[in-house]
Amino acid sequence: MRFLADESCDFTIVRALRAAGHNVLAVAELAPSAGDSDILRLALAEQRILLAEDKDFGQFVFAHGQHAHGVLFLRYPRSVRGIIANDVVRLVAEQGDRLLGCFVVIRPGRVRITRPPSP
Repeated sequence: MRFLADESCDFTIVRALRAAGHNVLAVAELAPSAGDSDILRLALAEQRILLAEDKDFGQFVFAHGQHAHGVLFLRYPRSVRGIIANDVVRLVAEQGDRLLGCFVVIRPGRVRITRPPSP
């Protein structure tokens, strides 16, 4: 699968997904300090699922109706950060294409997959 990791995304996730054979671009490597709206547009244009820990992307998708190829919103407290990369890789392996076009909230032991309204 194809992903774009926002600067807010823990880089261990980028490395783990790449190691699992996924195509992952990182904003930190491409366009540091790019705006959230620009990042969401880039992910859509390149048909990449956005990986983020920034709540603003939920606002763009749900409140502003901005279309996305998919968003994985990661909500992990510091106390369990060590498992985040494995959880994301496992989620992608288990759900695959079902994640496309969805807004996915992933927390330790819990995943919520929502399909936003069409723009």
